[in-house]
Amino acid sequence: MSEQIGGVEVPTEQQHERPPVGALRRWLADTAGGLPATFWYLWAGLLINRAGAFAMLFLSLYLTAARGASESLAGVVVGGYGAGGAAGVLLGGVLADRWGRRSTLVAAHLVTAGLMVALAFSQHLGVIAALALLVGVTHSMPSPAFVAAIVDVVPEHRRSRAFNLQFWAFNLGMAVASVLAGLLAEASYVALFLVDAVATFATAALIAWKVPETLARRGIPAAPAVDTRRSRRPGLHTALTDRHFLVFVGLTFVLAVLTMQASTIMPLAMRADGLGPSAYGAVVALGGVLIVLGQLFVPRLIDRHRKAHVLALSTALLALGFGALAVADDLAFYLSACVVWTVGSMLAAPPNAQINADLAPPALRARYQSVFYLAFPAASFIAPTLGGFSLQMWGEGHWLLVGALGLLAAGAHLLAGPSRERRVAALRHQGERVEPSLAGRS
Repeated sequence: MSEQIGGVEVPTEQQHERPPVGALRRWLADTAGGLPATFWYLWAGLLINRAGAFAMLFLSLYLTAARGASESLAGVVVGGYGAGGAAGVLLGGVLADRWGRRSTLVAAHLVTAGLMVALAFSQHLGVIAALALLVGVTHSMPSPAFVAAIVDVVPEHRRSRAFNLQFWAFNLGMAVASVLAGLLAEASYVALFLVDAVATFATAALIAWKVPETLARRGIPAAPAVDTRRSRRPGLHTALTDRHFLVFVGLTFVLAVLTMQASTIMPLAMRADGLGPSAYGAVVALGGVLIVLGQLFVPRLIDRHRKAHVLALSTALLALGFGALAVADDLAFYLSACVVWTVGSMLAAPPNAQINADLAPPALRARYQSVFYLAFPAASFIAPTLGGFSLQMWGEGHWLLVGALGLLAAGAHLLAGPSRERRVAALRHQGERVEPSLAGRS
C-alpha cells in the first residue's frame, strides 16, 4: 500500500512491517521472551539442583535397608530433616536480605554438597541423623534467595512468565530426579548421595560464575508505610505481623494442604478401593506429565485476568478434583480427577508467586519469601496428620471436607483480592517515590 505525497508515491508504514512470525515463535516470545540472562542462569541452576536432589527422597529406605534402622527411627530422622527445612527457610531469607542472594545461594549449595559426601560414607545412625538435620537446613536455605533474585532482575510485567518457568523447571527437575533416584538406588546408595553432591556443587559453580549479586543495598524502602510507626527496625517480624501478607500465606497454606492430599492421603484411599501401587504411580505420573507438557501454555491463559480471580478458580479446581474422590472407585475416575486438580495447581503457580513478590517491601523480599515458604512444611505436617485421622473417622466423607475447605479458600481469595491489590499499589507508589531521590544522588 502507498500514498501520494507531493506527487511522489511513498510506501506507507504498513509496507515496511515485517511479515507475521509463526505461531510457534509467538508462543515462545510470550512464554519466555524478554527475560534477562541472569534469570536464565538462575533457572538453569534451579533445574540442575532439582534434577540432582534425589538422595533425600530415599532417606527412609536407605536407613532401613542399608543401615539397619527401625521404621520408627527412620521416621524420626526424616522428621528431623523436615524440621531443619523449616529453620533453613527462615535462615535463608534473613541471610539473603543481609548478606546477599548470590552469597547465600553459593554458600548453601557448597555446604549441602559437603554434607552429602559425608552422608555417603557415614555409618553411625547418630551421625546420619545429625547430618540429615543439617541437610534439611541447607536444602531449604536457597529457596527464598532464588525467588528474591528473580524478583530483583525480572521487570514486573515479566514476572508472571518468570515464575511460571520457575515452577516448570522445578517439576521437570523433580521428574528427572525421581527416575534417576530409582536407578541409582538399585545400584548403590553411596552413588545416590555422591551424584546428588556433584549436582549440588555444579549449581553452586554455575551461580558463582554467572550470577551477579542482585541485592540493591541503597535507596530501597525498607518496610511498608504501615510499619513506619514502629520503633523496631524492619526485619523478619515485619513479615510475621503483616496482616495482608499473612492472610495470603494462610490461603497458600490451604492450597498446599489440598495439593498434598495426592501424596499423603490419596494412596490410602486408593488402597481401600483395591488399587495397588502401580495405579497410584500412574496417577502421579499423569500429573507430572501434564505439568511438564502444559505449564508453558499457562501465561497466555491467565495474563489478562486479575490474580485473585485466577487463584479463586485454581483453588476451586483443586477442591472439585479432590472432592470428587468421595465417589471414586476405579483408576479411570482417579485419573480424571487428577487432570482437574493438576490444572488447578498449574494455574495457581504464577499468580501465587507474583503476589508473594508484590507484597514484599524490596528490602525484605527474601524474609517475606521465607515466611511464605513456611506454609509448605506446615502443610506437609498437617495434611497427613489430620488427613489420616479424618479418613479413618469419616471415610469417603474426608474428600467432601477437603472440597469444602477448598471452596471456602476460593471465596476468601475473591474477598481478599481488592484489599490486597490496594496494598500492592501502595507499595509500588512508595517504591516510585524513592527512584527520583536515587537519580538525584547519582
